[in-house]
Amino acid sequence: LDWAEPALALGKELAAAHPALADARWQRSRIGAALQIESTDLVTVSYVLGELTEQDRAHVVDAAAGAARSVVVVEPGTPDGYARVIAARDRLIAAGFRVAAPCPHSAACPIVPGEDWCHFSARVSRSSLHRRVKAGSLSYEDEKFSYVAATRLPVTDVSPAPARVVRRPQIRKGQVLLDLCEAEEQLRRHTVTKRHGDLYKAARDADWGDSWPPAEPGNYHEIRQ
Repeated sequence: LDWAEPALALGKELAAAHPALADARWQRSRIGAALQIESTDLVTVSYVLGELTEQDRAHVVDAAAGAARSVVVVEPGTPDGYARVIAARDRLIAAGFRVAAPCPHSAACPIVPGEDWCHFSARVSRSSLHRRVKAGSLSYEDEKFSYVAATRLPVTDVSPAPARVVRRPQIRKGQVLLDLCEAEEQLRRHTVTKRHGDLYKAARDADWGDSWPPAEPGNYHEIRQ
């Protein structure tokens, strides 16, 4: 759903390369207080809320929550974008959803508003046209974004990460510093050293936004102590 015809046309063009999207329907619809969504498994609200009034944002999130088993909201990774994501997160939780990502819990975000904000980064390739439009010389850019994924599915189907890496890991000589958001509803820095063996190797490979600990190596209890 999108109100802009060029956006729908671009979506169709991008989707043409993906057989799984061959049956997708592209529908012009005004996103706001009149929005209606059919019952579905998943609704994604991507880079939309920032274009709406506060009242329309609330309606869109509520409409998604009323229609879907899972909802993903994505906004630019700015303080304002993060604030919109947190407001949507609160509404989804109030509607009976639980957070699947990025947070390892569904309690209040431990970040103090105005002091910091939760966001991540994805490297996006630039076309030659993209470089000209943005007056950039690199073949890529790092897109900052904030998001929340919430679900009504049982924990056996979708469970949050034990913790989430919320800053770029700092690799030092013989150690890696990880800033984590933890299931105990707190932010904490953990130091992983060579004595942690395989877990140290995993920490060196960890990236901003990854869940922690990895599925296999190491003993998380040991490092938390």
